[in-house]
Amino acid sequence: MPVKKAKKASRAIAGESSVSPATEAGGVPAKAGGKRILLVDDDHEIVESMRTVLESRGYQILVARDGNQGLVLAEGEEPDLVVLDMMMPKRSGFLVLEKLRRTRPHPMRVIMITANEGSRHKAYAEMLGVDDYIRKPFAMDRLLESVDRLLS
Repeated sequence: MPVKKAKKASRAIAGESSVSPATEAGGVPAKAGGKRILLVDDDHEIVESMRTVLESRGYQILVARDGNQGLVLAEGEEPDLVVLDMMMPKRSGFLVLEKLRRTRPHPMRVIMITANEGSRHKAYAEMLGVDDYIRKPFAMDRLLESVDRLLS
C-alpha cells in the first residue's frame, strides 16, 4: 500500500480515494484467513478509509452502500462484524439493526457509526444491542480498537 494512502487513511476518516467495483457490490478481497467485516455506509471516502486500514490489518472487507444492500449482505454472507452507519438511503442503520436482532438466532457483532450528536439515538442503539457506538468524525485508531476487541 502506498505510504501516502496509508498515512491519509490512518489519520482519520477523511481522504480521497476511489472505489473498486469488484469489491463494492459485496465481493471479498483476495486476502485469506482474516475475519470478515461488512462496512455499511453511503459515504465513499469513509468506506475507502476504513477499508484501507482494516485490510492492512488482514481483515476481509465486504461493502454495502445502503441499508437494504447491507441487510442482504449481512444475512447472506454472515460476516464476523458489521460496521453500520446510522443515516443511509433506502433503510436506516436502526432499521437494519432492528431486523438483524429480530431474525438471527445468534446476535451479530455491530459497531454503529454516526455523525448524529443526540444521546437518544445512542440510547436506542444500545437498547437494540449494538456492541459499540462511535461518533463521526473519529480517529481510525478508535475504530481499530473496537474492531480488535470485538473480534478477539
